[in-house]
Amino acid sequence: MTNETASTRCGVVAVLGAPNAGKSTLVNQLVGQKVAITSAKAQTTRARMLGIALHGDTQMILVDTPGIFAPRRRLDRAMVSAAWEGAEAADAVLLLVDPIKQRRHELEPLLETLANRPERKILVLNKVDKAKKEPLLALAQELSAKGDFAEVYFISALTGDGVPEMKAALAELMPEGVWHYPEDQVSDASERLLAAEITREQLYQQLHEELPYDSAVRPELYQQRPDGSIEIHQQIVVGRESQRPIVLGKGGNRIKMIGEAARTELAEILGVKVHLFLHVKVNENWADDKELFEEIGLDWVK
Repeated sequence: MTNETASTRCGVVAVLGAPNAGKSTLVNQLVGQKVAITSAKAQTTRARMLGIALHGDTQMILVDTPGIFAPRRRLDRAMVSAAWEGAEAADAVLLLVDPIKQRRHELEPLLETLANRPERKILVLNKVDKAKKEPLLALAQELSAKGDFAEVYFISALTGDGVPEMKAALAELMPEGVWHYPEDQVSDASERLLAAEITREQLYQQLHEELPYDSAVRPELYQQRPDGSIEIHQQIVVGRESQRPIVLGKGGNRIKMIGEAARTELAEILGVKVHLFLHVKVNENWADDKELFEEIGLDWVK
C-alpha cells in the first residue's frame, strides 16, 4: 500500500509526562528502533523530537517531548515550552506516568493543565513489569478521576509489554490522510543533530552523577568523505573549568571511551564508517547562548 492511497491514515501523538517517566524509551519502542536517547538521568530529552511509527496503513508522528517540570532557568523554560508546543493540535496526547516514582510535584500541575486542553487524552501507566498490581490499579483510578482520559493503558516501555496493543489502538484514532514522511523514515532529526544526541547520551551513561546536568554537545562539522565514511566534529560544552578534567579523564581516557562508544553506535545507525572527533570547551554562560540553543534544537525563550 502506498502513502497516496485514500485509505491511509496519518496523525500526531504527543508523549507527555514528568521527567524520567520513560517517554523516549516508549517512542523508541513504538517506532521499532532507536530515535531518541534515553538515560536514568531526569530531563535527558531537551528538544522536541519526532519519531515516525507505522502500523498497517497508518503513520503515526510521535512527538517525544522533554519532561514537564517547574522551570527555573532559560534552558528549563525552553524545554517546557517545547513540550507544550508538541501537544498542540495532536490527535492524541499520551500522559505517561511512572507509578513507582510518580513525581507528584510535577504530575499534579500537569494533570490540571491537561484537564483544560481539547486534545484526546490517554493515560499510560509505565513499568508494569516492576510495579505492584493493587497500587497500580488504585493509581489509575485516582488519576482517571482527575483527567478526562479516553483510555487507560498499562505497559512497560522497556520490555514492550502491552505496547503492541496500545499501538494498534492509537492507529485507529488517527485521521484519514496521506503520510507525511517516506515509509523508511523513522525520525525528523537531522543526522548531524542525532550524532550530537548520541554523544550526549554517552556523557550521561559514562559520567553518571559526576557531570552535572549543565552540559551540552554542540555539532561543529558533519561531512561525508570521498570514501563514503562520515567525519564528525563535536564540542562538549561544560559550565565550569573543574568539569573539564572529569570529561577528559586521566590522560584523556574518559573522552576516548565516550567517543569510541558514540562512534560505534553511530556507525551502526548510519551504516557507514564514522570518524568522530571530540573536544571540551568551558563556557560558564552557555545556557544564555542563543546560537547554541538553536544548534541543539531548542527555541530561544526569554
